[in-house]
Amino acid sequence: MARQIRGADWEAEVLRSPVPVLVDLYSKHCNPCQALAPLIDRLAGEYGGKAKVLKLNIAEGVEVATALGVSSVPTVVAFRGGNEVGRLVGLRSEQQYRRLLGQAGVE
Repeated sequence: MARQIRGADWEAEVLRSPVPVLVDLYSKHCNPCQALAPLIDRLAGEYGGKAKVLKLNIAEGVEVATALGVSSVPTVVAFRGGNEVGRLVGLRSEQQYRRLLGQAGVE
């Protein structure tokens, strides 16, 4: 299951992570976000140890969402070495999220 973080956790959990990170920025009131949640949880289980798969409710991480230029949810962003390497906006196919992890160097 994907781990929930808050904006205060951002630097330690994402920017200073020794492994690639996939972050699902979502809202509790977003139907596509709710539809995506089971897939994000499944990816967290499959890629455990190779990557972190995290969730950030934009209501609890407004500063992070603003800094990333998030204007629509769900937005899923991949990071490697603290740098963004790719993002997907809106509900996409499972294969696209797997490719995004690949962009972050996860096999």
